[in-house]
Amino acid sequence: MASLPLCRSPPSLLPSWPHRPISASFHPKSTSSPVAAHVSAQDSPPQDPAPPSDSSLDGTGPSSNTRYLWVNPNSPRAAGVVRARAGSGRRSRLASVASALDACEPTEAAVAAALEAAFPEPPSEQDAVIVLNTAAAARPDTAVLALRWFLENAEVRKKVILYNVVLKLLRKKRRWSETEALWAEMLRDGVQPDNATFSTVISCARACGLPSKAVEWFEKMPEFGCSPDMLTYSAVIDAYGRAGDAEAALRLYDRARAENWQLDPVICSTVIKIHSTTGNFDGALNVFEEMKAAGVKPNLVVYNTMLDAMGRAMRPWVVKTIHREMVDQQVQPSRATYCCLLQAYTRARYGEDAMAAYRLMKEEAMDIDVMLYNMLLSMCADIGYIDEAEEIFRDMKASMDARSKPDSWSYSSMVTMYSSTANVLAAEGILNEMVGAGFKPNIFVLTSLIRCYGKVGRTDDVVRSFGMLEDLGISPDDRFCGCLLSVAGNTPAEQLDKVINCIERSNAQLGAVVKLLVDRSASSESFSEAASELLSSSRGMVKMPYCNCLMDLCVNLNQMEKACTLLDAAQQLGIYTNIQTRTQTQWSLHLRGLSGGAALTTLHVWMNDLYTALQSGGEGLPPLLGIHTGQGKNTYSDRGLAAMFEAHLKELDAPFHEAPDKAGWFLTTSVAAKHWLETKKASELVAV
Repeated sequence: MASLPLCRSPPSLLPSWPHRPISASFHPKSTSSPVAAHVSAQDSPPQDPAPPSDSSLDGTGPSSNTRYLWVNPNSPRAAGVVRARAGSGRRSRLASVASALDACEPTEAAVAAALEAAFPEPPSEQDAVIVLNTAAAARPDTAVLALRWFLENAEVRKKVILYNVVLKLLRKKRRWSETEALWAEMLRDGVQPDNATFSTVISCARACGLPSKAVEWFEKMPEFGCSPDMLTYSAVIDAYGRAGDAEAALRLYDRARAENWQLDPVICSTVIKIHSTTGNFDGALNVFEEMKAAGVKPNLVVYNTMLDAMGRAMRPWVVKTIHREMVDQQVQPSRATYCCLLQAYTRARYGEDAMAAYRLMKEEAMDIDVMLYNMLLSMCADIGYIDEAEEIFRDMKASMDARSKPDSWSYSSMVTMYSSTANVLAAEGILNEMVGAGFKPNIFVLTSLIRCYGKVGRTDDVVRSFGMLEDLGISPDDRFCGCLLSVAGNTPAEQLDKVINCIERSNAQLGAVVKLLVDRSASSESFSEAASELLSSSRGMVKMPYCNCLMDLCVNLNQMEKACTLLDAAQQLGIYTNIQTRTQTQWSLHLRGLSGGAALTTLHVWMNDLYTALQSGGEGLPPLLGIHTGQGKNTYSDRGLAAMFEAHLKELDAPFHEAPDKAGWFLTTSVAAKHWLETKKASELVAV
């Protein structure tokens, strides 16, 4: 019969048939009637229905709330109903077995008793897999004992399947020692591992933070006749990367590309991280572009890895592009995303972008620890974001999280920021706050404070702060000595001895050079010899700052001969390189990075060189002469070097004028320069 007749005649038309409905039931979609409907798949409908009983007539019997549906037993639907009911019953029974296993003690006897009660007949392999999968969620120890029972009592064709089920459980629970023990038991049992076994064990080792173990198991695969699949290669590339074997990881990645394997985000993320760690940032960017070209959609981990890599590479513009792409692809940023953005923007001093990322984190109520706060404060101190730094510092103090409270580095950044603007009251206020919070001033705080006092001419406070350094038992470093030297360059002659005394107590050799510089009776030769010894023995990072500050002091004391001697010594030691460049069309003087005194000294020497070239009657001057000062704030002065030089050139009545199309350049023609040089004597070219 092609159709399934449903007998829904009301009792008034057809009497109810006596029957034995099977356990399969059917609930109609309509919720308008509470009447239950039962499906019957008997061989045939009864032919002689009995009259309704009294209970049926008075509404108290089953007919008052039950309707019966007969299904033709020859219809395919009848078999499906029976199978569905039978399958549902089996799953329910096996789930009960798993629950019983979870409830029993993890002992061999207890597990055996529970399984023997549940399976009076030997269970099938599929039953064993279902029970182990279900019971494994909560009790891995019990699952291992159940595995042994099933291996002995179930009808198992491939034991490795059951082992793989339990190994996956141990991976989920990150039980590496149990995984190794089960592997050994598996080999003793004579079971041959397959690809799934190795993939599970390798990924377990990776999940447990044991990349070397993952590599070890990967290298065992050929011994057992197993060939890695793509999932295994993915796990192993990541494991090689975590184990620090970048070469092996990249070798596998190159093989994957050569054999056109299907890449996945895990592989790409690992290779990007390897390139980033080794400093190959272009390689990281290439992998990122290659994966997209291959149709692999970057996930959150890949985007975060790329943001971190480009932040390390100091490429904030690439970071912005990747972040925009991430937003366009509707990938939801995580806290790690914003941390990468903050690190990238603060390193590159992208103030507006860093503050935008910070405020987004605040809006999303994300945790911001003191390390991120300090990165922001350091950036603000460097680029003069005073209002923003004060906002961040207030947020830190108002935070309820102890991990976000200001530490000594936070206070140090605030003191540095106020010192750079010579805001003495604010700097002293932060110092008092710092002490009140239980932090002792460190050398960075005292260095900034001394610089602040030096800028406003409070020499006695400079000496007092130096005394604090000695009282706290802090040893002066090169940066601190350089700060004292910078302060000396701006100190009036009548108070200079106080600062020189501090310099001598900090660095005796540096103090001796300064004394020779100040002493007008000391010869330039003795000063040059002492300065050369000092610079030769100093660390590379402080050589140029020392030279700059010493030349500032020479210029302030009108000791131009010693300044020129020092410049010559510095050039011979390779501290200043490529200051002068010459082409057929232009001679240039490059002053970017020099202090004011060093720049004026260099200009003095260059003007003398031009005067000499003009007087010699040789090749003469080129068509164009240029001075490059750079633009922006100068490290050694509140004014930019360009602004300072513009004023000085006007004082000299020099024909150099700022180039409208080349920022930080002052240019003149050979004709104008020649006329000016001829009206000046070499000794009058620079007024100090």
